[in-house]
Amino acid sequence: MAAFIGAFPPVGAASLSATRGGSAFVCARPAPVVAATPAKARWTMMPIGVPKVAYRVPGAPSADWVDIYNRLYRERIIFLGQEIDDEIANQIIAVMLYLESEDNTKPIYLYINSPGGSVIAGLALFDTMKHIKSEIVTINVGLAASMASFLLAAGEPGKRLALPHSRVMIHQPMGGAQGQAADIKVEAEQILRIKKNLVAEYARMTGQSNETIVTDLNRDNFMSAATAKEYGLIDLVIEGKSQAG
Repeated sequence: MAAFIGAFPPVGAASLSATRGGSAFVCARPAPVVAATPAKARWTMMPIGVPKVAYRVPGAPSADWVDIYNRLYRERIIFLGQEIDDEIANQIIAVMLYLESEDNTKPIYLYINSPGGSVIAGLALFDTMKHIKSEIVTINVGLAASMASFLLAAGEPGKRLALPHSRVMIHQPMGGAQGQAADIKVEAEQILRIKKNLVAEYARMTGQSNETIVTDLNRDNFMSAATAKEYGLIDLVIEGKSQAG
């Protein structure tokens, strides 16, 4: 007789539950003995935790479980799904450079769902996107805010996409400084210089005037996918089946 508490009995075991004296108990009969399955026909369960998929490296005798995002890299699909910082920027840059060296005639798909983050890290991504020969198709799948909206607009012209219920938010860069007055002055000058560069790039990518961009960046400016298309941040709102090709 075997007891199972807090878990399902093994497949093939008959179970009985009852309440006696205010406490619950579960009992079951042992499952019948089953002959071992041949090794070549065994099923291997997917590990619990980070989503993983089976992938066989070309030339390898068998498949192995790999991180689903690493698997998608092999299909030239990259996800930006977190706050932009130096670490994630360096990782995405490395993947872009690798895919570029592998085949620069095929596009790279950058899916974005990010609240934004570091302007410097974002500009490093932006410069890399413009540096490599592979086309970068950008797709907004949730929220592209702040620096993420800048990267969304930086995709290949005509191939900047968004799902119908995604949102875009643009605003001016923010920063802070402390210390000696001279240091604060230098930091303020750097922020203003970065803002000027971002305004110029937004204007170039959207077709809006510099004055319009400056005005619209003054406060958090949220847009629906349709409004972002009218504004020039994206080129197409994906309706129905995938049009990302």
